[in-house]
Amino acid sequence: MPENEDMSAVAPVDLDGPVILDEEQWRPRAEAHASRVDAWTAGRLERAARGRRHPVDDFLFEYYPTRAGQLRRWHPGLGVAVSGATELAQDPAYRVVSDGVVTVDPAHFARRRDGLAWIEGLVRRTSERAPRLGCFGLHEWAMVYGLEQEGVRHESWPLRLAPQEIRDVVDEQGVHCTHYDAFRFFTPEAVPLNEVAPTRATQPDLDQPGCLHATMDLYKWTSKYAALVGSDLVADTFGLAREARGLDMEAAPYDLHALGYEPIRLETPEGRAEYVRRQRALIERAAPLRRRVAGALLAGLTAVDASA
Repeated sequence: MPENEDMSAVAPVDLDGPVILDEEQWRPRAEAHASRVDAWTAGRLERAARGRRHPVDDFLFEYYPTRAGQLRRWHPGLGVAVSGATELAQDPAYRVVSDGVVTVDPAHFARRRDGLAWIEGLVRRTSERAPRLGCFGLHEWAMVYGLEQEGVRHESWPLRLAPQEIRDVVDEQGVHCTHYDAFRFFTPEAVPLNEVAPTRATQPDLDQPGCLHATMDLYKWTSKYAALVGSDLVADTFGLAREARGLDMEAAPYDLHALGYEPIRLETPEGRAEYVRRQRALIERAAPLRRRVAGALLAGLTAVDASA
């Protein structure tokens, strides 16, 4: 099964009466979710126990605040109630609707309503925007622009080009990064080279579907509201984010051969063409998922407003 295939085959949200799943129905889904997540997190947990890090697989746990155990926990999502889930009954994000039956409580999210609205608008507007394909993934290059090996973020992994060669590629191609959370890690020398100066405030105006970081952020947004959108959707976004991060680091100027990653040589026309081909494929995979996320966030926002 593709990593971002829709596993949430339940009835649509009904704010007047949730679909009720008994334990025989929801428990296998929860176990399937846990197994799916375990396959992704086993390496992370083993490395953490040994004090080791992986620049690709660990990124989503270091850059985003959701821990492996939190990702593993299953939430049915808005419009679904479950019976016999004592672990959810203790969660303040849930309410009891009848004997032993609990469902997510939209009122719990009232204090986070403005943040939810901001994220919903961001994802929706991004999904409606045409992708840009001219960045060639050079944001990682801009993060090491002008630095020697000992000064780079992933200092344990060697740069595959000399610092001057990296500088030459960036100077020749230019930097066209639209994502604030990538731009803010640019070196001081690289900042003025970018064609725009993204800020958090301008993120809804600049995020676009061609950006790998905007695609990875779908996981960030769903994990923040996992109880509302459901863990199946969170896992789908995590699976796609892993793919995006893999492409991100294959296009980076690091030598990751020891980890099994072949570089996309952006310093060559062939490498840039390969990056765009891979970028287009990721955009196509992300498009339906981005629409699902936008719809789930809107449903959550609607439910929160209705609970006020």
